Amino acid sequence: MFLFCDVDLTRVIVSDIISTVEFNYSGELLATGDKGGRVVIFQREQESKNRPHSRGEYNVYSTFQSHEPEFDYLKSLEIEEKINKIRWLPQQNAAHSLLSTNDKTIKLWKISQRDKRAEGYNLKDEDGRLRDPFRITSLRVPVLLPMDLMVEASPRRIFANAHTYHINSISVNSDHETYLSADDLRVNLWHLEITDRSFNIVDIKPANMEELTEVITAAECHPHQCNVFVYSSSKGTIRLCDMRAAALCDRQSKFFEEPEDPSSRSFFSEIISSISDVKFSHSGRYMMTRDYLSVKVWDLNMENRPVETYQVHEYLRSKLCSLYENDCIFDKFECCWNGSDSAIMTGSYNNFFRMFDRNTRRDITLEASRENSKPRAILKARKVSTGGKRKKDEISVDSLDFNKKILHTAWHPKENVIAVAATNNLYIFQDKIN
Repeated sequence: MFLFCDVDLTRVIVSDIISTVEFNYSGELLATGDKGGRVVIFQREQESKNRPHSRGEYNVYSTFQSHEPEFDYLKSLEIEEKINKIRWLPQQNAAHSLLSTNDKTIKLWKISQRDKRAEGYNLKDEDGRLRDPFRITSLRVPVLLPMDLMVEASPRRIFANAHTYHINSISVNSDHETYLSADDLRVNLWHLEITDRSFNIVDIKPANMEELTEVITAAECHPHQCNVFVYSSSKGTIRLCDMRAAALCDRQSKFFEEPEDPSSRSFFSEIISSISDVKFSHSGRYMMTRDYLSVKVWDLNMENRPVETYQVHEYLRSKLCSLYENDCIFDKFECCWNGSDSAIMTGSYNNFFRMFDRNTRRDITLEASRENSKPRAILKARKVSTGGKRKKDEISVDSLDFNKKILHTAWHPKENVIAVAATNNLYIFQDKIN
C-alpha cells in the first residue's frame, strides 16, 4: 500500500504559485488556493466502461476569484490577496461549502451547479427585459428546460476585522457550527452564521511587545471533541486547550514539549524547532507536528516527548548556515495523515516529498517534477547522497535546488490518492490500477 512506487500521475498546471491544497470530506473534490487570490476546484472523474482507468483523474470543476488585494488605510498597509488556507465544510445538501482566508479576511463560499433553466416568465421576455404589465393578457406557467452544466461560486458570509496580525490557520470544529482562526498572537472562535463578532479564546500578546518571546504558528480543532483544540508556537511547544475550562484559554490543559539536547544546541536551534504545522489524526488519539527538519507524532496522553520522530531531511543540518542566508530556513512545510492514520507525508526541497509508514517504519522519498513524471508513469524512489562516493541513482546534497520546494500536500481521506503542490504545478498521484 504505502510505498507508492506504482502510481499513476495526473498533472495540472495552475497559473500561479499554489499556497494551499485541501481535499473535501469525501475526497471527490480538491481545492487549491494561490497567491493571486484564486481558488481552483478539481472534481474526480467517475469510472466508466469506456474509460475504465479514468477514475482518479481530477479535472477542473470551478475557478473563482476568492480574494482581491486590499489596502488598510488606517495602518497604511497593503493586504495581499494570497489564499493562506482553505477548509471544506461537511456537505449538507447538493451544494458544497468551503472557507478561504487571506491575511485578514475569511470568506464562506457556496459552490453549486445548475443544469436547468426556467423559461416562460410572465413579467419578462426571454431576453430578460421586463414586459409592459398592461400588455400581459394571459397567465403563463414557467417550465424548466435542460441547459449546459454551470458551476457557480457565491460568497455566503464574510468574516472580517477580527485579526490584527496575519491569519495562519482556520479549522472547522466537529460541531460543524463553529470554526477557529489563528494569527500570530490570538485565536478566535467564530459561529458560521455570525459575521460581525467572534470570541477571543487565546491571547498571548504581552502588555509590552518587547517582552514577546513566541508567536502562534498553527491551530486546529479536535476531530471529535468540539471543546478541544491545539495551537503550536515558534518555540516548538504545543498547547492543548479545553474551552469548557474558561472563556479565555490562557492556561492550557496539556503542554507538549520535547526537551532539547544541550550538546546539540546551536545558533539555529530555536529557528528550526519552530513548528510550522499541527494536525490531529483522524482517530483523535494522536497529533502530528512538523518542524524544519522532522515530523513528530504525539500521543495526547503523553506530554513529555513524542512517541515517533521521523527525520525529513537530516542531511540539511550541515547546510543551515547557507539556508539561513537565503531565508529558506524560514520555510513553513505542512504535513498530512492518510485516511487510516497509518502513514504520514510531508514535503522537502528539490520537489521531493517524504512518506513514512508508521507500522513498518519504512520511508520513501519521491520527486514531483515534469522531467521524470509522465501520466501513468511509475515513480522511482530518490535518495540523497550526503558525502563520499555517490551511487548511480543518488543525488548530491550540494546539487539540491532550494527554489523547488513542496510546502503543501494533501491526502485523500479514504483512498491512496495524494495531491502535491510544487510551486505553480499540482501533481496528483494514486495507486496503480492493474
